[in-house]
Amino acid sequence: MNAAGRLRASGLGPGQEIRVLAASGQLGNGIPEKAFRAGLARNPHVICCDMGSIDPGPAYLGSGTMATSPEITRRDLDLVLTGALELGVPLVIGTAGTAGARPHLEATLTFVRDIAFKKNLTFRMAVIEADILGSELNKYAGAGRSRPLGDIAALDAETIGRAEHIVGQMGIGRFQAALELDPDVIIAGRACDTAVFASVPWWLGYDKAASLHMAKIIECTSLCCVPGGRDAMLGTLDGDAFTLESMNPARANTPLSVAAHSLYEQADPYRIYEPEGVLDISSARYEAVDERRSRVSGAIWQPAARLTVKVEGAERVGERAILCAASCDPRVIERAETIVEEVRTTVAEIIPPDASPYDLIFHVYGKGAVSLFETQRSGQQPSEVFFLVECIAETAARAKAVVGVTKQFLLHHGFPGRLSTGGNIAFPFTPPELTAGTAYRFSIYHLIEVEDDAELFPVRVEQVSGRQADGAVL
Repeated sequence: MNAAGRLRASGLGPGQEIRVLAASGQLGNGIPEKAFRAGLARNPHVICCDMGSIDPGPAYLGSGTMATSPEITRRDLDLVLTGALELGVPLVIGTAGTAGARPHLEATLTFVRDIAFKKNLTFRMAVIEADILGSELNKYAGAGRSRPLGDIAALDAETIGRAEHIVGQMGIGRFQAALELDPDVIIAGRACDTAVFASVPWWLGYDKAASLHMAKIIECTSLCCVPGGRDAMLGTLDGDAFTLESMNPARANTPLSVAAHSLYEQADPYRIYEPEGVLDISSARYEAVDERRSRVSGAIWQPAARLTVKVEGAERVGERAILCAASCDPRVIERAETIVEEVRTTVAEIIPPDASPYDLIFHVYGKGAVSLFETQRSGQQPSEVFFLVECIAETAARAKAVVGVTKQFLLHHGFPGRLSTGGNIAFPFTPPELTAGTAYRFSIYHLIEVEDDAELFPVRVEQVSGRQADGAVL
């Protein structure tokens, strides 16, 4: 019997405490080890980690690469894998390798197998894939069972065909299916963050609303604390309530900080939408247990009439080059918008975009590059501005050529009242124009309605031991 089977056989269930240790808000960015060890000392029943997100943008899904460094990713995986095996409790990891597509999942599994070989570890591992074939997605789109999320066009075959990778965001059900196979370790592709942390409590019959609300908060570890951080977080669930405690004694869960984090990444402050239904937290209560811990109760679970899955895809846009420049000349700053447009016109005359199309984009920091609102309401100009100029073209050479020409004409652009023929613009380093790799965009960000997600997210099991791993899809 392995970790999941032992946990179920222990008789742990509603009416008893279950301790869920959230080890990492995004595994691979560096787990604070002291707090994690403190969490292990509390004898958690399961260790959970989120490993990815769409937050880093579409480049990682499009390219199939990780956002985190191999060195730190391997370190973090080593910590949580050996910690879980030493305690004999399940380890659950979701959205493997940043974006959760097959390349990310396989890269994560390679790390895990290498750690097992070097440390002579043997364990049973369930792997859940999240890739969705374009042909499969076309069926949903053609049947009218897809809808866009936000300002994006409806799905069509052309859009689906252009995507480099397409993943579905699995919910709790597929983790429960994996737990039934009695693994020590579960590693999943793209998954709902909450599913990673709520799956074991749901599987053991704990209150669904409380389990999911706890998962929503602890998936970011100690971010909900004062002061916020990324240290391991222990969630202790009993009945229809749970208690939160950071494993770093310098961080406190207060009712206000926890309630505020319940709104994290939510368009609706009271309703959290999941594949299986909606969590209503409008009547949730947040109470202090002591100076460092809070207790939460009162959420309500509303099952969905039909299962939905969010689908994400990224497509290549072109190759990107960037130019970095700055100015503290008040005349340049005052005329920045006009200068940008005049430089753009000059560049287009020298390198006509109709011959080989490109996009030249100016971000003027200090004058609206970040703010969504009017930036100069006081009528005062900033003391300095930063020009981040990007060009996206079909080839890297073309993109770099465009920003190279832009650099020269931005540097020497003449305008009324200019006192210097050079030196109005400063460059932070040389060369100031840099190639920035392939540019991607999210082209698929839709919900699909499904009857059963088992075919979308197959589970396979491996017995990991040294260099050998036997796998079967179940």
